[in-house]
Amino acid sequence: MNRPFNFSAGPAVMPEEVLAQAAAEMLDWHGSGMSVMEMSHRGKEFGQIATEAEADLRELLEVPSHFKLLFMQGGGLAENAIVPLNLSRGETADFVVTGSWSQKSAQEAARYCTAHEAANTQSSGFTMLADPASWQLSKQPAYVHLCSNETINGVEYQALPNLKALGCDAPLVIDFSSHVASRPVDWSRVGLAFGGAQKNLGPAGLTLVVVRDDLLDRALPICPSAFTYKTVADNASMYNTPPTYSIYIAGLVFKWLKRQGGIAAMEARNITKAELLYGAIDSSALYLNRVEKHCRSRMNVPFYLRDEALNDAFLAGARERGLLQLKGHKSVGGMRASIYNALPIEGVQALVSYMRDFEAQHG
Repeated sequence: MNRPFNFSAGPAVMPEEVLAQAAAEMLDWHGSGMSVMEMSHRGKEFGQIATEAEADLRELLEVPSHFKLLFMQGGGLAENAIVPLNLSRGETADFVVTGSWSQKSAQEAARYCTAHEAANTQSSGFTMLADPASWQLSKQPAYVHLCSNETINGVEYQALPNLKALGCDAPLVIDFSSHVASRPVDWSRVGLAFGGAQKNLGPAGLTLVVVRDDLLDRALPICPSAFTYKTVADNASMYNTPPTYSIYIAGLVFKWLKRQGGIAAMEARNITKAELLYGAIDSSALYLNRVEKHCRSRMNVPFYLRDEALNDAFLAGARERGLLQLKGHKSVGGMRASIYNALPIEGVQALVSYMRDFEAQHG
């Protein structure tokens, strides 16, 4: 089967090997006589799946032993409430607002604590990142939140800030939904990381939370038990029925990532893909990326046609060439190519070739 190239921002492209294996195991997982969808989450069969998935992900992301790795539900959007319910103590939390997702995080947290904006780059159209030295941090924030890759606006922190160097002892919380497993994480600078799986890790339904042990006892009394990190950790992510099939598929993705050479190998590939696409945009008279070069996302590449009257023709031609889901988010318009781990270099090459052909015809 000759599949098209899918540039969706999420749910996103999956490795073909994973989809083929899941199809082969759909009716009978490893001779159990059951589909994974039919298994008890407390049975030995699913226990094996979950244990292997957690171990593989911990190995891939090099998560230290003093962090708990939790499989939860609700997506990154729900974590915008779950994090302040667990970490804020109802006090002040600081937010670095660099795009649509961190903006939503601050707005949601304000329902449970004082949400202080330490920086906000909206005046730039969210096309830049504020230098951490310029952040106006609170005196004693419960935590500092940032979205380390903004899926809609296409800005990414290439290195996480060192809060201690800024004179801040608060834990750093990162929403790494759209770049998790695309590059290493410096866990010495992180207190908690969360992300929906549906971009780089697997299907929608699974949410990953990586939380430092010393942050587990801070939940507000109003926090629902199923969303209290300590409760979830004490029950090995089995306090309530977890998203079993999503965990199974994510586990297959983790094994696929290991076969590809791990996170370092994926980062090298992602750099190559991003440089190819940004190079085509920057060398063009028709296409434009507005993000400052030092903070461009490797995962989500928004771009615009200088003549936006050509947008529909561009998208129609892309579909004819088997290049799908290139329309930009409705809040910003234009185009967006999400080039996650599972999107092969051939997909970027095909997109660049099409962009050049389209410009030759319409530029």
